[in-house]
Amino acid sequence: MKEEKNFKIISVLSIALFFLLCLPAGAVDNYVASSTNFKIGEDSISSGGITSTSTNFGLSDILPVFSGEISTSTSFSSRQSAPAMSSAYLAISTPSNVAMSPAINTSGGGTGDGATSWTATTDSSGGYSLSIKASTGPALKSATDAFGNYLTLVTSVPDYDFRVGAGADFFGFSPEGSDISSLYKDDGVSLCNTGSNDTVNKCWDSILTSNKTFARGTASNHPNGTGTAVKFRAFAGTLVSKAAGSYSATITVTALSL
Repeated sequence: MKEEKNFKIISVLSIALFFLLCLPAGAVDNYVASSTNFKIGEDSISSGGITSTSTNFGLSDILPVFSGEISTSTSFSSRQSAPAMSSAYLAISTPSNVAMSPAINTSGGGTGDGATSWTATTDSSGGYSLSIKASTGPALKSATDAFGNYLTLVTSVPDYDFRVGAGADFFGFSPEGSDISSLYKDDGVSLCNTGSNDTVNKCWDSILTSNKTFARGTASNHPNGTGTAVKFRAFAGTLVSKAAGSYSATITVTALSL
């Protein structure tokens, strides 16, 4: 039996008006045991077999774990008796820091935008997924105030347009790229989670403390990888007063090989 392990890798990004911190992420290096001289990439648990001895030797064997793969020639046939395993390569880029701009006034409202991108690379035949979450709820906050998490008109379905209102304040995101999930694709007119379009600055959603999958590839994209842009937007309506200060959000994007 052929076994393929799935791996994940995490990229952490802080979004703020002034100071930002970004933790790097790289390729996954997976192994089950190591020392200063070696690494063992895979192991297996087997049982059974017998012990044979003579005056010159001792030999212990185990019951074979057949992979089902047979090699043949004109003079022999050999069945592989160790498990055939493969480990997926997975890497994610480290994004640039994000500064929302322009600054939003403490009274009278305004809109601040920012954007970055993540490139995921895997040789897994099943592809990969990217998910996003915030470290706190609400996601974008200062020491004394916060922007509300974006509220969609239909639960769990992104809004085609970023919703605004005189008494509202929201923070949300919109992904763009060839591998975005169907949830964030649109019909090019007014609806998300339908159609096949990736219209610029459409399909806005909240960033919660639980993961939301926003991109998925269905095959190996090694070695070039696939980039997905993420746009962030903070909005305060004309009737909203926000406390002065620096607002920040810590965003975690997780890549998973499939």
